[in-house]
Amino acid sequence: MNEPIIDRIQHNPKFAELVQKKTSLSWLLSSVMLVIYYGFILVIAFSPTTLGIPLSSNSVTTIGIPIGIMVILSAFVLTGIYVRRATEFDQLTREIIEEAKQ
Repeated sequence: MNEPIIDRIQHNPKFAELVQKKTSLSWLLSSVMLVIYYGFILVIAFSPTTLGIPLSSNSVTTIGIPIGIMVILSAFVLTGIYVRRATEFDQLTREIIEEAKQ
């Protein structure tokens, strides 16, 4: 890409809006995932017996199994949220490119 096109893109207010939206979404989703993951790890570290509690009196499955599965599923859900929002950003990206070509 040549310099004039890059300058037009960088000075386009839609580009600043796109960067701001993507950055804030990325930080929000990353923060949520870190809280979930490190919360799980901290429970393992400081209260390992909590996750070792059986689901029922006759069960060999502990409460840690469904919680661990929920940690994994939360990553899929957060990824899905990002993908859905990223497709919304595609329209803004196309507009920025079209305006830069003019």
